Amino acid sequence: MDKRLKHINALRCFESAARYQSYSKAADELFVSQAAVSQQMRQLENALDIKLFFRNGRNMQLTQSGEKLYQSIHQALGIIVKGLNSIQCEGLAGDLTITSTHAFCALWIMPRLYRFNQLHPDINIKIMGSNQIENLETQQIDLAIRFSTKPFDDTNSNLIYEYLGEDFVYPVCSPELKNHVKLNSPQDLMNCSLVCYANEKVVTWQEWFEHVAVQGYELHNQKTEVTSSDMALGAVLSGHGVALVSTALFSQYIQTQQLIVPFKIKHPVHWKKYIAFNKNSTKIKRIRVFADWIQAEMKNSPKLFVIE
Repeated sequence: MDKRLKHINALRCFESAARYQSYSKAADELFVSQAAVSQQMRQLENALDIKLFFRNGRNMQLTQSGEKLYQSIHQALGIIVKGLNSIQCEGLAGDLTITSTHAFCALWIMPRLYRFNQLHPDINIKIMGSNQIENLETQQIDLAIRFSTKPFDDTNSNLIYEYLGEDFVYPVCSPELKNHVKLNSPQDLMNCSLVCYANEKVVTWQEWFEHVAVQGYELHNQKTEVTSSDMALGAVLSGHGVALVSTALFSQYIQTQQLIVPFKIKHPVHWKKYIAFNKNSTKIKRIRVFADWIQAEMKNSPKLFVIE
């Protein structure tokens, strides 16, 4: 056997550090300290007499030799995992941990989950709401529903991203508020409270008003700031102002006539929806069943109004 294989632990550590281009992220994945990762990389470079990384800002970038080694090690570890899965892959029955934003979990998944349970009573779903992009491997999460304004580009990851389609954002409010404030044109929104998202820099009221050619938003002082879409919906359902919300979250309230879209003018920025999961997971059969169900639910969702 090749004597260099005695460094197999260091090679596993190298694959993680190269995939993330970060010693700290590799340390999180491997449950060791950053110093331990750094030490293993120095020992591996000394043993091979080759420079594998160089620092570029905050990233540890691969040298040309490091890139060649990474491609080989990444492929080899994938083959090993695939072989292990072939003898250890779990059946359909069992637990499955799902994550998405707090709002999507509460307002989209939970109202529909009973239908999945009726179809697959042997799969126990655990829901983890989080407004951060959780690490599926270190957090032991099986599947994530994620949102982005751009396509995901995560080529150095074991994650598979399956596109679910677009999700548009519209202003929504209660019917009572529309009648009380007399919202006849976008300009009339300056006469009522606007629900805004804290630290939101993408899908903002400023962008929407610019899109509809209404000026003066920066002078508008009737604003309520919240940290999530479910809080925004709670506010507008009670008649407090108007919020920008994605169709996936407010559509059920349109159907029950609790909310309306006063102006069917979508925000110029919209979300792209994805399912993310580890292609090497031992729960891949279970993941596939849930992913197919999510796709079917979204495909069969009724179109409640015409998008302009």
